[in-house]
Amino acid sequence: MAVFKKLALFLLVFCFFGATAVFAEEMSIRDEINQLKERIAALENKISEQDKYITAQNSTVQTQQKTISEYESKFSQFEEKLKRLPGEPMQLIEGLDLGAGATMIVQGANNVNYAPDGQTLKKSRTDASYSADITLAKEFKEIGARAFLHLEGGQGQGLEDHLTLYSNVNRDVDHHENLRVTELWYEQSLLKDRMALAFGKLDPTAYFDTSEVANDETTQFLGRIFRNSPVIEFPDNTAGIRIAYLPREWLELSYGFFNGNSDTWSKMFDNLFNIGEINFKTNFFNLAGNYRFYGWDNNLYHTKWLDAEKTKEAAYGFGLSFDQKINSIITTFLRYGWQDPKVYNPDIRATGDLNYSLEQSWSVGLQVEGSPWGREKDVLAFAVGQVVPSNDYKKSNSALSAKTEGHLEAYYRIQVNKYLSLSPDFQYIWNPFGKDISGDTNGIFVGGMRAQVDF
Repeated sequence: MAVFKKLALFLLVFCFFGATAVFAEEMSIRDEINQLKERIAALENKISEQDKYITAQNSTVQTQQKTISEYESKFSQFEEKLKRLPGEPMQLIEGLDLGAGATMIVQGANNVNYAPDGQTLKKSRTDASYSADITLAKEFKEIGARAFLHLEGGQGQGLEDHLTLYSNVNRDVDHHENLRVTELWYEQSLLKDRMALAFGKLDPTAYFDTSEVANDETTQFLGRIFRNSPVIEFPDNTAGIRIAYLPREWLELSYGFFNGNSDTWSKMFDNLFNIGEINFKTNFFNLAGNYRFYGWDNNLYHTKWLDAEKTKEAAYGFGLSFDQKINSIITTFLRYGWQDPKVYNPDIRATGDLNYSLEQSWSVGLQVEGSPWGREKDVLAFAVGQVVPSNDYKKSNSALSAKTEGHLEAYYRIQVNKYLSLSPDFQYIWNPFGKDISGDTNGIFVGGMRAQVDF
């Protein structure tokens, strides 16, 4: 028994020390694990701090890149202002813009129908003309106002002094070699930019009977019938006032009264040309359109065709001018006009000093941008129209044929570079001057080239 007791005691002591050793070893492992956890936590903190630092550095880099991009953009814009796109004015100082341009035109006709005094009538002829423009505009942003000065000059009548037509072929001719003031006006915005008032020496065709694709002889159609309706008695650049009001974004109401006699500024209220227009600005299927309706009257003295003693008659008329984008590259236009057929203005004469008057005119056409054939800035355009003389004009002289004069025009504008465009232009006129030119009633073909330089 003593031996068994000793053995039992030995085993108990062995187990106690063994368990103590195991427990001690387990405690040691737990300590190591805790130390590892602390190290991992410390590493995680360091990684988190490094991530925050990297994020801050990235933010700083992005800010610096944004700043660099802004400076590059501003420099690019400044550089572009120095070079300028065609027709874009150069900013001299803040709010003050200077623009300049020149238009040079050469036209040839296969059948001219008039020879000025002392000249021999030739079946074919080629002539040239040029015009130059300088514009200066100042914007007063703090009061919502703008001032504008337009100087213009040119030389040559082109073919127009050799063609007797109801509506001639070169709207750009400007036979004044010295620069002169053609526009000088001040415009003030009112009613939170919903109204605008302009007064001074104005161009009425810049405000009324306009079109997005048929209203600029320097880059669009050259023929007068397509520039503006020939049955509106627009005075040349003259003293006047124009008011525009936009009650809605899609609706513009305009009214203007101008001195009907642009040769003098005296007694302007005795010779008023009044015109009012409503423009519906549409956006069907995100395609912009303008639908303009207008009416006008002119208090200049007119003479009745069938009663020559009545020489103090007024004239009046109405019309419309539509333009509508069909898709991203095609824009169409339509014009129609009518005026009082009973009277005529003795100061409005065709080449050869011939009196006449018109009753109706219409024109339609389209413009196609060149992106389908890889020339995004080029333009191809085509138009057709007719000018109808008045019945009273025809009745006034039984010898008159007074046929309807027809016009075709097509041009292709090639944007050579930022400053230069070239436009081959072709026109055909049938029934010139209503077939009332003695000895010559054939159609007239006119081919030409226009160069437009903006600098």
